[in-house]
Amino acid sequence: MESYRAEPYRVPVTEGDRIRADAALHLAAYAFGVPATEMLRRERTRPRACRARWSAMYLAHVSFGWPLERVGHAFGLNRATASTACRWAEDARDDDRYDRVMDGLETNLRAVAELPAVDLALAMGAAR
Repeated sequence: MESYRAEPYRVPVTEGDRIRADAALHLAAYAFGVPATEMLRRERTRPRACRARWSAMYLAHVSFGWPLERVGHAFGLNRATASTACRWAEDARDDDRYDRVMDGLETNLRAVAELPAVDLALAMGAAR
């Protein structure tokens, strides 16, 4: 008997939202010592990687002011999953250590998002 495997949740998402979600994901991966590739797995993963992914979704939610549906879509998940992740992360902020890390990540993610975009092809061509 074949096992059922759900297809990934997919909706149209802008490239800018994907880039911002990736930035949140990679910052969380670095901060929590989990490879981003492990956080992106569709199958069940270690609790540490799962919590790091939840933290990344929460970072996108609070840093960019995104509604939960947009967070879910940018991470390839549904709104209910994003809501659960953000609720867990908000509750986890009761731990002072986690709260300090999240404050730092929020500050840095916002700072990176506010940097002007640079077209590397033009910038490198101008340097020659």
